[in-house]
Amino acid sequence: MSAEPDGPEDRLRRLTTIWSRALFPVTSTSLTRAEFEDLLLPLARRLSELLWARNYAADEAKAVGAALVEAHCTDPEALSRTLDCVDAYLVLYCGQDGPQDELRMRSSRLQHAMSAGFAQALRERTLAEQQAIAQAALAAQGVVAQALHASEARFRAVFEGAAIGIGIADLDGNVLQVNEALLRMFGVSGQSLRGRRIPDWTHPEDAPQTWKLYEELVRGEREHYHVEKAFNRPDGTVLWTNLTVSLLRDADGNPQYQLALMEDTTERRLLHLRLRYEATHDALTGLPNRTLFFERLEKALAAREGQRFGLCYLDLDGFKTINDSLGHAAGDRLLVEVADRLQSCATAPGEMVARLGGDEFVALTTGPGTEREVDELAERIMSALVAPISIDGRDLLVRGSLGIVEGPAGERTAAEVLRSADITMYRAKSAGGNRSELADPEADARAITRHGLTTALPTALERGEFFIEYQPLVHLGDGSVRGAEALVRWLHPQHGVLGPDRFIPLAEHTGLIVPLGRWVLEESIRQARAWRERDGEPAGPLRINVNLSPCQLTHPGLVQDTVEILERAGVTPDALCLEVTESALIGADDDLLKPLRRLAEMGIHIALDDFGTGYSNLANLRRLPVNVLKLDRSFTQGMQQFPADPVDLKIVEGIVSLAHSLDLAVTVEGVETGAQAEQLRILGCDTAQGWYYARPGPPDRLHELALVDAAG
Repeated sequence: MSAEPDGPEDRLRRLTTIWSRALFPVTSTSLTRAEFEDLLLPLARRLSELLWARNYAADEAKAVGAALVEAHCTDPEALSRTLDCVDAYLVLYCGQDGPQDELRMRSSRLQHAMSAGFAQALRERTLAEQQAIAQAALAAQGVVAQALHASEARFRAVFEGAAIGIGIADLDGNVLQVNEALLRMFGVSGQSLRGRRIPDWTHPEDAPQTWKLYEELVRGEREHYHVEKAFNRPDGTVLWTNLTVSLLRDADGNPQYQLALMEDTTERRLLHLRLRYEATHDALTGLPNRTLFFERLEKALAAREGQRFGLCYLDLDGFKTINDSLGHAAGDRLLVEVADRLQSCATAPGEMVARLGGDEFVALTTGPGTEREVDELAERIMSALVAPISIDGRDLLVRGSLGIVEGPAGERTAAEVLRSADITMYRAKSAGGNRSELADPEADARAITRHGLTTALPTALERGEFFIEYQPLVHLGDGSVRGAEALVRWLHPQHGVLGPDRFIPLAEHTGLIVPLGRWVLEESIRQARAWRERDGEPAGPLRINVNLSPCQLTHPGLVQDTVEILERAGVTPDALCLEVTESALIGADDDLLKPLRRLAEMGIHIALDDFGTGYSNLANLRRLPVNVLKLDRSFTQGMQQFPADPVDLKIVEGIVSLAHSLDLAVTVEGVETGAQAEQLRILGCDTAQGWYYARPGPPDRLHELALVDAAG
């Protein structure tokens, strides 16, 4: 370390000086204060090194606490003053250049380890003293008068000089003698304790077995017992102790006295409670955190038969916008105010509010009648958010989406309940927010399935779980097969074969649609080449139709990928038709249409899929680089009956006339009967597809149909 003024060594010296001044008055050392400060310097240096250590070294921090006991700092006040100094000055003097929040967290962990090391060393020292005292007490019995006198002198020295509290009482419970350490623990004089009766020292926090053990000892049925016990001090405070009570017998082995040894654990217990509170409560709002909430929820779910629970899961609507526009400080103040309002909603016994993190809160109610109680709790929560919250002079309207789960205890785990509440909350948010929704098991199952499919999608392509079925495109004039539409399927290991409606939206949401779409294009082009090589193009080239997602349309590599796939397969562009939905091109600008135009200029056909469902301006057809209009199946449903719906006939006739006037071919989807096919042929439609001709199937089926046409 540097020795320069205000350098690390100088700051370390200042930390040590403060520490020694605080600690020296409560030590039993024979050293001078300067010598005591020199003793503390290496301990302070070790704490500084541990503060910056890459890995948390709990044992080394414990060793620092143990070193204090070795230096005769056995008074519990010594630990309290040490923790105060380390908490206030370690980061200040030894962590100036580091991340303060992280260093303060490390400092807290060091304090916890030091406390454990101090307690362990003090306990070991105490046990050694207890053994010496017990031996002295036993040796004092059954000896001659002169030996008894010497033994009593030794016992008196240990009794008076011990750092732990010692008391002697008869078997009737009357206190006969106490030492100075015990008097200091209680903060009283010797006269006020002598003559007191032990059974009067009951406390509400006493463990159930405490007084049972006491009765067994005074009856001579046990030699000793050890408990953690609280005592009320005269000033109204509580003294917590590790209490060991031993039975002393006379020379003949008859019970005679009881000997109590007390270790003051009050400071240690308060530290433990403080650390426990910090570990189970949110630092910003003071509400219970996720850890404590899960403890309470698991306890509620493990309740006896007949008990129920109700859970409200709240997520604030638009909080990110407020946080980003006004800053995190304003966002924190908003969360604190929301937390206060939610806390006021938990008014009934068995209700609690917790913050899970961010802007997510939960409220829990338990008991036999939570069906009604959880609804009332949800109403109070939604009402609490109605009034604006004033932040920096602005009145902010805060709204929330609330998911409600209610049910009997013992049927679900805490994780399952919270997942259901989370799914329900997002259902409320998807419905527009500022509302509550009640959990629906079927909706939960669908959401869980969607999540599972989304998670499995990335590896499904790698594992080869996708395959393609082909549905023929038939010419309405001569009935020949002119091509096929490629339809991707997912052979899921658990759910079986899934259609595109189950996973294409998920692929678009996750971005996997681009590699999946590229794979479909590669497989379809490879199949188109196989068809051409197999049948020698007897009735003209078979064209393959491949659907193009809006996400693919905006991908910068669309044109290059398509060209490379065609060139690798040795297939001409006219063998490919890319289908784009009408809704994807509504209001499309030139940048969006540019890749389609480039593909059309190469000779690739472009089909406008689901035509008639997108409410587009028909004038836009002139600027779209399309060759084919695919009429949606809704236009053909009215032709399944006889006579056909005249309105549908007129609409289809008008679309066909418009398309042909623009040199566009017309393909009709959803043809299921011969009457439909004949009517569409009369209206002038060019090609059709549907179950009347063939359902989607393997590529060989299409090859068989094409061979029949060629032979026909």
